[in-house]
Amino acid sequence: MTNVRQLTFEGRRAGEGYFSQDGSLLVFQSEREPGNPFFQIYLMDLTTGDVERISPGYGKATCAWIAPDNRHVLYASTHDDPQSRALQEQELEARAAGKEKRYSWDYDEHFELYLADRQTGESKRLTHARGYDAECSLSPDGRRIVFSSNRHAYAEPLSEADAKAFEIDKSLMLDIYMMDIDGGNLRRLTTARGYDGGPFFSADGSMICWRRFSEDGATAEVYVANADGSDQRQVTRLGAMSWAPFFHPSGEYLIFTTNRHGFANFELYIVRVDGGDPVRVTYTAGFDGLPAFSPDGKRLTWTSNRGQANKQGQIFLANWNHQEARRLLGLDKAAADAAAQVENPVRPVTVSAPKTSPEILAGDIKAHVARLASDEFDGRLTGTPGERLATQYVADCFQRMGLLPMGDDGTYFQEFEFTAGVGAGPDCRLTLQDAEGKTRRSFEVDTDWRPLAYSASGVVEPAEVVFAGYGILAPAENPDDEYDSFVHLDVADKWVLVLRYMPEGFSPERRQKIAHYTGLRYKATVLRNKGARGMIVVSGPNSGVREQLVKMSFDASSTSGSFPAISITDEAADALLAASGKTIKQLQDALDTGEPQMGFAIEGVRLAANIDIQRERRVGRNVLARLASGRGIHAAPALVIGAHVDHLGHGIGSGSLARDDEKGMIHYGADDNASGTAALLEIAEHLTAQVAAGKLKPTRDIIFAAWSGEELGLLGSNHFVTELGRHLGDESDIHDAVAAYLNMDMVGRLRDELIVQGVASSSIWPQEIERRNVPVGLKIATQNDTYLPTDATSFYVKGVPMLAFFTGSH
Repeated sequence: MTNVRQLTFEGRRAGEGYFSQDGSLLVFQSEREPGNPFFQIYLMDLTTGDVERISPGYGKATCAWIAPDNRHVLYASTHDDPQSRALQEQELEARAAGKEKRYSWDYDEHFELYLADRQTGESKRLTHARGYDAECSLSPDGRRIVFSSNRHAYAEPLSEADAKAFEIDKSLMLDIYMMDIDGGNLRRLTTARGYDGGPFFSADGSMICWRRFSEDGATAEVYVANADGSDQRQVTRLGAMSWAPFFHPSGEYLIFTTNRHGFANFELYIVRVDGGDPVRVTYTAGFDGLPAFSPDGKRLTWTSNRGQANKQGQIFLANWNHQEARRLLGLDKAAADAAAQVENPVRPVTVSAPKTSPEILAGDIKAHVARLASDEFDGRLTGTPGERLATQYVADCFQRMGLLPMGDDGTYFQEFEFTAGVGAGPDCRLTLQDAEGKTRRSFEVDTDWRPLAYSASGVVEPAEVVFAGYGILAPAENPDDEYDSFVHLDVADKWVLVLRYMPEGFSPERRQKIAHYTGLRYKATVLRNKGARGMIVVSGPNSGVREQLVKMSFDASSTSGSFPAISITDEAADALLAASGKTIKQLQDALDTGEPQMGFAIEGVRLAANIDIQRERRVGRNVLARLASGRGIHAAPALVIGAHVDHLGHGIGSGSLARDDEKGMIHYGADDNASGTAALLEIAEHLTAQVAAGKLKPTRDIIFAAWSGEELGLLGSNHFVTELGRHLGDESDIHDAVAAYLNMDMVGRLRDELIVQGVASSSIWPQEIERRNVPVGLKIATQNDTYLPTDATSFYVKGVPMLAFFTGSH
């Protein structure tokens, strides 16, 4: 944008400015009518600056559109409500008494659509149904109206639950409707739960765009469809409030509003109609929203409160650089690629898989690992092009084997949204209290403390604090290897202070064996399962870290956020420990000998927090395929075999083991977990061939799953089991659909023995392991522990027996 200027000044506020087809007029809503505290509709002549009122001047009015003849104007209003003038007086009296409410839209059931004639000054009412009819616009030929309405909620019987929900929130059942300009030929285009609103036609009239809010109203995303409502597609996946979309006249991209940078900070973004990464347009604190292009695509209007003393919105105007927008969105390259495709037609792009044998061969596994751990896949970080290539590779392999797709919409892919970037929000608070609840100290965020990126957000009521050493719970391959920081320590409903890493005095061999259980996400999982209120992490002076507070890094930011977890400085830890007469240095010195130390409660101390985390959303995807038993998908619970395909990308985060001179380089992940994915593919190919040859007659379906998001907190597998639970009607137990889960994570370094974990998840496992290993002859070490830092845990917590195969840390 260039030449940005404020267009409207009169009145308390103004917004929603839309051009006429010839670009000479602008219709908008404004609160400027004497004696009326609500919006009315006005039309501005952009050649003279003259303004005329279109709506009657009383009631509430909104969402107008100029017909192609420039004579007629479509708008929504409540002026036929007999109570409209009384409501105006009530609002004015409330303002005079200093009781004005924060601005919000009320979805008044008396909103109707009207067509105003500028020559006669008359308005013809087009709708006559009870309910909110508003947010309207006209097709380019002026023959069709698209609008938002909840009329069906008033006309149709509702369930008791829906009736209660609708009583609280009238927007819950707003959907997109279309009708002819005379009010006839009404049809409903959307039926999804949640608020569908703000529809507009594309410049050629072939498509519509709108925003769809989630059922709880917390987030919204941009959608497009054909003008008849068919082929509805989600364009954005930001997990924020993304709304007010508008087509550029080229039809190549949309402009929209989102608060992805903070709850009250709305900015303009553009996004290709076919999806992709949005591009930011505005960078001003406060509100920038409700954008609209001129018909020639060279100007943009939008509503902003920038520079407004009363913080209310006015309409702004700017010049628009269409070519720069195309460049930033990659449309120039896309057009060139399309032209090349026409001149040199080629087959659709796939990630070609190597030719492999139905037998399980070391050479085939090596070929899969080499491809997955190549430069081409760029470290396979979830939500990146490298991950999409890797998942496409797995899908191509499954398709070549003849396995049935089990993903979304008949594909092999199951998409999920996740948090890809985080920061501490302005409402973060942490206070130290005494036993009587008096505040003794307030800690400063990003100086004394910081939330961990995967922490839950919200208020954490004051709770006692206990110290639990390094917070490690590691199962024992032999008695000397066991490490339990929680012996005789009650952590239920308490904050738990733990050291960040592992005892400095551990031998290299023991450090390698225990490393799998020392990650902060795993420590948080252990504490959550033990019923703790939250986790407090301190690095400790012996750790020698450059930054005492844990960074809110990309890789750690994507877990579900169900457990409060924070990082504090050594000095803040000493403040917590002061009542005990100990320092964090003394405690760490004792623990670093490697000898077990008892945890303890810190008497007379309580900690309260408000955790405010702002998140950026991205999309990852699992790959799912099914080997059918021939008995029907519901004949018996399925067996699921899985491995995670993702890795760490370029290692920007706490999961990286890179040395200083390796920072930022590709993390190839050959063992973690190209090895497990390769094993999954070999098993799938072998079993498929066995069934095809009649040598194996399965009694249940076998599902093969390549998970993404494991490195970021078991995201993909969690999404799978959660969605399956919702489908079954019981999110806590999916055992009726999944008989067992087998996981392969880091199976590429078999030296002495294969570690089989999770044996305690079912009484059948010891005998099955014994019998099935007889013809194979592997040296096996079994472990009973069921809470593991791998995808098997996602299934176990949903009631599914599991085994996890592992050849040791690297």
